[in-house]
Amino acid sequence: MVHPASLAYEFRMRRLLAPFALLVLGACTASPPPERVLPPNAVTATFAAGCFWCVEEAFEKAPGVVDAVSGYTGGSTDNPTYEAVTAGGTGHYEAVRVTYDPTRITYAQLLDVYWKNVDPFDPTGQFCDKGSSYRAAVFPATPEEAEAAAMSGRAVAERFGRPVAVGILPATTFFEAETYHQDYYLKNPQAYRFYKWRCGRAQRLEELWGSGAQGETQ
Repeated sequence: MVHPASLAYEFRMRRLLAPFALLVLGACTASPPPERVLPPNAVTATFAAGCFWCVEEAFEKAPGVVDAVSGYTGGSTDNPTYEAVTAGGTGHYEAVRVTYDPTRITYAQLLDVYWKNVDPFDPTGQFCDKGSSYRAAVFPATPEEAEAAAMSGRAVAERFGRPVAVGILPATTFFEAETYHQDYYLKNPQAYRFYKWRCGRAQRLEELWGSGAQGETQ
């Protein structure tokens, strides 16, 4: 059995080397992500659930979501880098800013997507990624969103009969991550699929929520 700490180190190194991998594997990658047009009524919401590559994919596949951007939030320094955040000490979470059309998907439905793409019971990180930057949290921007997030968290706790370890924290400044992190699952699909499988994310989510649950909204 591979020790979890070894896996975490392995994947952290893979992600640090991601920009170089993109250059080397450029000929084998998928087409560039499509240009996204934001509707005039677009709204944003911020979520943290471990590796932002995976969170981007989950939300961008939800009908009504226009865009999802990887970044950092909840920390004490401006314009943090990936290296600084993962090293610890800045207080930032790896997070995703979701832009959505509220006439097509509601904040409550975004929360449904969120819970089905997070291990709500891990206070130390998510899946193989451990450390403060990989903790799970929801960042509501209004009192109404805060109440909806708290209510959904209580529903998850009641369903499983145990308290959740997901923070509900006020929204703060969101800093976009480096370009090579954006749409990583589209730009480097083979490496991404390997990472996601080896990290155990899909397996754990299926264990918690059932097969295919990650893409569901209610």
